[in-house]
Amino acid sequence: MTPTTKFRAWSIGLQLLPILALALGGCVVAAQVNPTSATNPYNGSVTNTKASTDPMPLSLDDAIRRGLEFNLALINAQQNLRSVQGEQLQSLQGVLPTVTGEGETGFRQISLVALGFNPSIAAALLPPGVTISPIQEVAFTDAQANLRWRIFDLSAIQTYRAAKEQTISAEYHVSSVRGLVVLSVGTAYLQVLAQAATLDNAVGLLATDRELLRRAHEQHLAGTAANLDELRARVAYQQQEQTVVAAGNALEKAKIALARQIGIPPEQKLKLTDPVPYAELTLLTLDEARQRAYRDRQDYQTLQHATRAAVLRRSAAKAERLPTLNGGGNYGVTGVTTGLYHGTFIALASIDFPIFREAGLRGDVDVADAQVKNQEAQLGDLRSKIDAQLRDSFLDIRAADQLVAVSRSNVGLATETLDDATMRFKAGVDDTLPVVQAEAQLVDAQARLVQSLFQLNTAKLGLARNLGILEYEYSAYLNGPGTNAPAKVPPPPVH
Repeated sequence: MTPTTKFRAWSIGLQLLPILALALGGCVVAAQVNPTSATNPYNGSVTNTKASTDPMPLSLDDAIRRGLEFNLALINAQQNLRSVQGEQLQSLQGVLPTVTGEGETGFRQISLVALGFNPSIAAALLPPGVTISPIQEVAFTDAQANLRWRIFDLSAIQTYRAAKEQTISAEYHVSSVRGLVVLSVGTAYLQVLAQAATLDNAVGLLATDRELLRRAHEQHLAGTAANLDELRARVAYQQQEQTVVAAGNALEKAKIALARQIGIPPEQKLKLTDPVPYAELTLLTLDEARQRAYRDRQDYQTLQHATRAAVLRRSAAKAERLPTLNGGGNYGVTGVTTGLYHGTFIALASIDFPIFREAGLRGDVDVADAQVKNQEAQLGDLRSKIDAQLRDSFLDIRAADQLVAVSRSNVGLATETLDDATMRFKAGVDDTLPVVQAEAQLVDAQARLVQSLFQLNTAKLGLARNLGILEYEYSAYLNGPGTNAPAKVPPPPVH
């Protein structure tokens, strides 16, 4: 079996393409519509708990801890690692001696005639009355141990070294998937917080509309306000009711999406305990961020070791032309059952080398060389992609930070405008139209603030992911220095 057929093709880029396009290209701006694990395993999980009647309190740390335990994408990556480790053991057997034992016992029926025995000659030589049957039955027992060993096979050695590099690559891939799970779960948690804030704002405005409708109705009955004012207030109230219903529905769907990622039954009610995070973030310089990403990005390490594995497989393919030194033999006993046994052994050594297998040898080298070129191209592309992703993250964070500041100012101004319009309406100075207009402005300002906070926090998570430190420093990036998440698992493998 050639090195190119001993290992199945294993491309991290293809495995991660859907989630990398979403997660590493910048920040996630909006939640997916009805996310499903059929197209993205990060949206699925293994659920092994039963729903309770009481709401489950859930912090961001708890959600991420559960995601790292139950998320489907991570489980798939861990099982893939086991498979690659098994392939490494298979390749190791190619450079180790193989010892087998065998034994048998039974009866044999032997035809002496078939072995050249002539009954007439035997009758002349044997004493009178003594005969030999031409068919003999023999009870036999045989046992032996066999040794087979490729003492020196450079192709097998290089194949095993390639398998070791592939295993290291798979280990880094698992670490990379852990970071993507943190990103996916963290984004889902932030999405729930954003939807909850939207619902709270909508409910607060609904209470204001209810009071405005009550006053408009009383003024209309007293004859101090036109029927148009009451109709306008009622339309605004009912529109806000629709907004509350839509916001509540979006919140419940966001909770279901979060529960699906962290192994919680969809019917389980959730109560998020963390507030919407906001903290100033001191950015690294681009050069510092780039060097840190090249050092800590697990997907970059994954591709580096996969490239080394491809180079070793190419070396193994070239070494197929070289002779191999083989040794072996056996030792055992054989004889008639319950009778005498005699020891037997064989010891041998051989040198095998191909005389003419040119098409196969050239084909193996060409396939392995193409894999090397492909891996090197992907590695070079990833270096450029890391630089672009870091630049995008810096731009996203700066823009989102400015949007938060402007949005907060707009909310304050819109609140003052609504308060002023409401007081004028209550005093009978103005009708409900300015109130409705001011309320619409406040709704828009609040929605923009919620969205800008969501964008800022997801941009921070995206930067931490692009640096390769998200799993251990997500809390510091969301809540500020001094809130680093405790390490819950060993750091990425170092070989």
